[in-house]
Amino acid sequence: MTKDVLTRNNVNVFGSGTQPMVFAHGFGCDQNMWRLVTPAFEDDYKIVLFDYVGSGKSDLSAYDATRYGTLDGYAQDVLDVVRALDLRDVVLVAHSVSSMVAVLAVNQEPDRFERLVLIGPSPRYINDAPYVGGFEQADIDGLLDMMDRNFIGWANFLAPAIMKNADRPELGEELTTSFCSTDPVVARRFAEATFLSDNRADLPKVRVPSLILQCSEDMVAPLEVGEYLHRTMPDSTLRVMKATGHCPHMSHPDETIQLMKEYLQPALAG
Repeated sequence: MTKDVLTRNNVNVFGSGTQPMVFAHGFGCDQNMWRLVTPAFEDDYKIVLFDYVGSGKSDLSAYDATRYGTLDGYAQDVLDVVRALDLRDVVLVAHSVSSMVAVLAVNQEPDRFERLVLIGPSPRYINDAPYVGGFEQADIDGLLDMMDRNFIGWANFLAPAIMKNADRPELGEELTTSFCSTDPVVARRFAEATFLSDNRADLPKVRVPSLILQCSEDMVAPLEVGEYLHRTMPDSTLRVMKATGHCPHMSHPDETIQLMKEYLQPALAG
């Protein structure tokens, strides 16, 4: 089983430290998106990278539409990797939808995790007054409909908008390419699991400390979402970044690294 999981999820382990730092990528992405951040931590941690089944260089034949129809299936991937490597005291770094995948994984097996770093998290993308998620139901329906009708057009439209930072078009292009390299059926299913999810009830159950990194301008997870998470999750720290867009680990890696280190350093020293 262990070898199967490591192959299935294209797991890569490196670094000089003993404490594991596991990186969970966002929707339409893969582990390569972490390449600008991991070098800053590999001297102090054991870095673990993986791809969700259906993403990157994972084993697509292992994809199961039922399992990955909800975020629980993706949380199972995280737990499978952590168990296969028998990791303890894990620092789990998660981007975007993986933040709620991380919450689900930690709530299921809290004893394996020491803390969470959540980048651009959102427990629900659709507004539900007084809760502000950033999208109306009709917005999400339109997004999913566009994926069905013109997947490449959808990717070319959405990826640069998510990335922001138009002065560096190569960032948006990389995300577009990543979206387009994902199997459209898998991507559509993942998008539905992501944008129709509601994990607000899972937040108060989190038993490990967490850092919330909230970008100052983010169309996917507006400021109100970060503030909601901070109010609702016990032992959470909210840092609003100067970074804009939804992928600061790619667009603003230095600030991402700095805020992570400020948060993790006392624990490392201890």
